[in-house]
Parts: sequence; structure tokens; C-alpha cells
Amino acid sequence: MKHKKKRIAVIGLGLFGSSLARRLVQDCEVLVIDSSQAVINEIADEVHMALRADARDYASLAAVINEEFEEVVVCIGEQLEASILCVLHLKKLGVRAVHAKAINEDHGRILKAVGASNVVFPETESAQRLARLIVNPNLIDFVELSDEISVMEVIPPPSFRGRTLLDLNLRHHFQVTVIAAKDGGTGQTLLIPAMDLVVGEGTSLVVLGRSDAIAALQKHE
Repeated sequence: MKHKKKRIAVIGLGLFGSSLARRLVQDCEVLVIDSSQAVINEIADEVHMALRADARDYASLAAVINEEFEEVVVCIGEQLEASILCVLHLKKLGVRAVHAKAINEDHGRILKAVGASNVVFPETESAQRLARLIVNPNLIDFVELSDEISVMEVIPPPSFRGRTLLDLNLRHHFQVTVIAAKDGGTGQTLLIPAMDLVVGEGTSLVVLGRSDAIAALQKHE
């Protein structure tokens, strides 16, 4: 069964916002919003929808942001007033998850205080990381060893619960290797866990493998 793509809005198209939108569009339906028509024209052909609007204006946001948007990313950090107002408006509109770009720690604290779910301090690498976390909600953290190989901590799908690592045979079925397991209840981490380890409800696994193989594991039900 084909899964419906997430609908994500990216507001503010500087280097960070543009990089994030171009990465997200590979896996999500992406709306971008910026106050500059020239910037909108530049990216319009690469995303699903591109609109010129003032993020400080509640009515403008309310006209396009609805319950279909699961997450919104506010990337207008350089304009403190605009970014703060935008986060406030989005929370008023009922957006469940609002990620916001901050230019310093004080700005980040304000964004958190007004309702931002997640505050990021941007570099292009941060945009790639945030995109991966949005696309893969079960992904806890990752380390990219190369363009192809990563180490990632993931929450196993529900179908894995109650089964041993031997039974799951992730190396054969997904071409990934389990290098550690974490117990969410006790916080204990087992390095190179035994194959008779049973995956519990609070278990997370740290796996090594190709990025596309780990992505396939994440999508498994």
C-alpha cells in the first residue's frame, strides 16, 4: 500500500530554508513561503507549491496553512520579530510541530517560549539532518560516516516487538548490522548485543549500514 506523503511547509528561503526544501521534496509534499517574489520564482519549479506571503501576517498564513500540514519549519531567523510572530501564528493555527531557525541562544529560548517544538541553529548540514528526522519520525539520531554509510539509532517498528535479533535477522533481510541496543526503561546500553536479545516496547537499536538500507528498515511495518 502506498503511503500518503507528509505535507510540510517551509517558511523563509535563505540558504538553510532552500536547502531544507530541496531535500524534503524528495519524500514530502512541500509548500514554500517567502516574502520575495524573486526567491519564490527561483524555487517554484522544484517544489509542490511556492507562495509569496508575509509570515508576520496571521491572515496570510491562515489562508494557506491548514490541518493537512503536519509540520512547519520557520527559517527566517535573521528577522527576529518575523520569526517569533510566525511561530506564534502557527501555534494559534494548531500546527502540531513547529521547527524554527534561531540565530543565537537567546533567540532560541524565545522561540521555545512561544511554542516552537524544535529550535535549530543552522548550517546546510543541519538542514539535511532536520530533513531526515522529519522524513523518518522513528529516527532518533544518526552519524553519517560517508555519503552512503551511516550509524543510526532507530525505534524498531511494532512488528519487531517480542522477537529476538536472531529471529529478525536484520543483516539478511535489511543488510544492516545491530551494533548496540538501548533499553528505554533502564537507560542501559548493550554493545554488540547477543542474538537472543528480545526487542521490547522501549528498545531502540543502533544499526550500521547503507543509508538506503536503513531507510527501508524505517519504512518497514
